[in-house]
Amino acid sequence: MFIQTEATPNPATLKFLPGRVVLEEGTADFRQAETAAEASPLAERLFAVPGVTGVFYGYDFITVTKEDGPDWQHLKPAILGTIMEHFMSGQPVMATGGPGVPSSEDGEFYDEADEAIVSTIKELLETRVRPAVAQDGGDITFRGYEKGTVFLHMKGACAGCPSSTATLKHGIQNLLHHFVPEVREVEQVV
Repeated sequence: MFIQTEATPNPATLKFLPGRVVLEEGTADFRQAETAAEASPLAERLFAVPGVTGVFYGYDFITVTKEDGPDWQHLKPAILGTIMEHFMSGQPVMATGGPGVPSSEDGEFYDEADEAIVSTIKELLETRVRPAVAQDGGDITFRGYEKGTVFLHMKGACAGCPSSTATLKHGIQNLLHHFVPEVREVEQVV
């Protein structure tokens, strides 16, 4: 098994490409070892590597976030070994029958009168923003819309990335405003 790695715009996050499907659909974001232990055997193993503080799954990639201390050259071999061992064992990436991971639809808020605007925003996010962000090892999901402000949740490499504010304010905000003039601002929610 050959696992490729890619740098992300977030220096604390590295993208791992195992050459196979990680999650058939959706994404999964783990920021705590306890949550990972209940929902994903692979995430639980990755959190056991000293210095790992976050695990994110996309369709065909895993991004791992580290704390400030350790260097990637010391962590990378342990993470690669953990991913390889897991896939070679034949265990599933996600636990079956566990509590699961909340979908991106949970907790959305917007006025019903704004349904058409929200629909356009979601389509733009799905077709233009999310594919680009996935290339960097992250994901962005719609959380809400209120009085011209779009609220987005950033996951994976995007969460805590030094360039995330520029991505939100200049990239996504300008794109959405271009196609949906009612959008005046984009904010990140946790």
